[in-house]
Formats: sequence, structure tokens, C-alpha cells
Amino acid sequence: MKQKKGMELVTERTVDGFRRELLRREYSHGTAESYVRSIRAFARWSGGAVDRGLVPTWKARLTAQYAPATVNAMLAGLNRFFDFSGRPECRVKVLRLQRRSFREAERELDRGEYRALVRTARTLGRERLALVMETICATGIRVGEVPFITVEAACRGRTDVALKGKVRTIFLPDRLCRRLLQYARKQKITSGEIFLTGGGKRLSRTQIWAEMKRLCRAAGVAAGKVFPHNLRHLFARTFYRACQDVVKLADILGHSSIETTRIYLLTTGTEHLRQLERLGLLC
Repeated sequence: MKQKKGMELVTERTVDGFRRELLRREYSHGTAESYVRSIRAFARWSGGAVDRGLVPTWKARLTAQYAPATVNAMLAGLNRFFDFSGRPECRVKVLRLQRRSFREAERELDRGEYRALVRTARTLGRERLALVMETICATGIRVGEVPFITVEAACRGRTDVALKGKVRTIFLPDRLCRRLLQYARKQKITSGEIFLTGGGKRLSRTQIWAEMKRLCRAAGVAAGKVFPHNLRHLFARTFYRACQDVVKLADILGHSSIETTRIYLLTTGTEHLRQLERLGLLC
């Protein structure tokens, strides 16, 4: 698309400034990068131009290509950027979504599939990845909170996660602590973060995501189910089935709203149908 004369431009300088502002306001790195990707996608389409008349067309284009939730996530990033850059008149309304009462089964990772991924990782000699997946699934932490898993935390059996302006305590099961400390000793890590690259740098969320995806075929698990956040979902569903306490679960997950936690607990469409069948309301 050609740029119209007089239009403002999306530049790398403004995008970098926007990213820094998000991080200053304690948005997670994942959210910041997601917003930046949305802005860059819009800029590529618009030729870098920022104009109120372009945004509804961009919204319509997204709506024709992506699921509503994806569209809204992209528009959220764009709207934040318009506020940051002093162009609030360019904001556009997100799509109105009806609350879902179930989740698609093809997107939900079950316990058997999780175990297959961990077993496969160990069979292939990828102990670090196996342990990262077990750590996320056994504690419910976000993938961005993996750096808080340290030698000191494994010794104490707990870690304090400071993110998004909040601090919460995460308890680590004894069996997990033993595995973490054994791995740390093997890697000659005596203090600090346990999950590091071969060069001693922090293991990024992108690398964890990519390594999980590479396991799919060998583990026999559909790639659409395999990403770090699904391990957190599996923890949430398993924990809730054990204790039936959504308030406690929200605290553990670090959710400010019970409504957010509720999304994690949606049953699949198959389970939803099974519940309807059991009602026995047909004559």
C-alpha cells in the first residue's frame, strides 16, 4: 500500500520506544513482543503509514483471515501503540466475542500426551527440555517465569515470582526439587538460574517453544497441542479436579480475575456433549 502524503510513519525507533514503555509498566516480555509483532504486521501492510482511515480496513482484513481471538489480540497491541504514539483517534473496537462454554479438543493437551512428550525428550537425550516441561506442568508457572527456577529455589522448595507488579510464592514439589538439583549438579550450576543454554545464557521462551515443537512427530502428539502455555492449562485442570477451589487456583496461577481462571477450566466440546447426554431430558 502506498503511503499518502502527510501521514505519520511507524518507525523502528517508535516501536522500540513502545516496547521499552511496556516493559517499564511491567508488561510481560511475551505480551510486549506480541504487541510489537502486531504493530510490525500493520506497518508492513500500510507501508509504515499511520492513518485513522486505514485501521478499519486492516481490521476487516484480519477478520477475514484469522480467528476472532487472534484478531482481538492483534488489535489490542495496535490500540496500545496508538495511545503511546499520541494517536488515540486511530483506535478501533475489538470484536465482540460470545463467551465459550467449552474448548476445542484438538487444542487441549491431555496427561497422556504430556507424558509422551516428556518421555520422548528423555529418550532423545534432551533432559533439559524434559525438566522444563515437568517444571511448568508441576507448578503452573508461565514460560516467562522459568528464570525464577534457581538452585536456591530448589533447595528451599519454593520461589518468589515477581511479575506484572505482583509477587507470588510458588511451591516446588520435593520430587521436582530433587530432579532440579541433580540436573544442576550435572551441569555444574552451583547457584542462580538452572535452565541455561550451552553458552550459559538464559533459556528464552522462543527456544522452549521451538524445542517442544520439534518433539511432536517423535512423540506422536499433534503440533497444534504442543506449546508451553498448554502445560499451564493442564496443571490448572488437574489442580482444580483435585481441590475444586477456583479462588486458590487463581492465586497460584497469578490471576487478578477469577474470570481468567475460568477460561483454563473449560471442558472440551466432547465432554460438554457427554454432560448434556447425561441430563436425560429427552422423552
